[in-house]
Amino acid sequence: MEKKSDVWQGTLALMVLKTLEGLGPLHGYGIARRIETISRDALAVNYGTLYPALLKLEQEGFITSEWGVSENNRKAKFYSLTNAGRKHLTKAVEEWERTTATMALFLAPLKEDR
Repeated sequence: MEKKSDVWQGTLALMVLKTLEGLGPLHGYGIARRIETISRDALAVNYGTLYPALLKLEQEGFITSEWGVSENNRKAKFYSLTNAGRKHLTKAVEEWERTTATMALFLAPLKEDR
């Protein structure tokens, strides 16, 4: 059985925002499970990291929260993406794509014509 990796520093907020964009309002446990599922269980979401990230995103105005009842009939805080969060997500995705394209240049085998 492969060991799960921790979520990389700086990527959790992007994964949370993208998850809420795709699925709509979710509670913390649902967000964590979705990130783990999308990563094909390669990532482990630490709740000691997730909830501070959710609080920070809320303080920045990128998400909102409200109390509701989960699918197993328990009280849970549900998080939703705001308009500011959608704009931030668009910029963050563009930045991530630029960064990964640049890293791909460094990771590719060297060629004589570079």
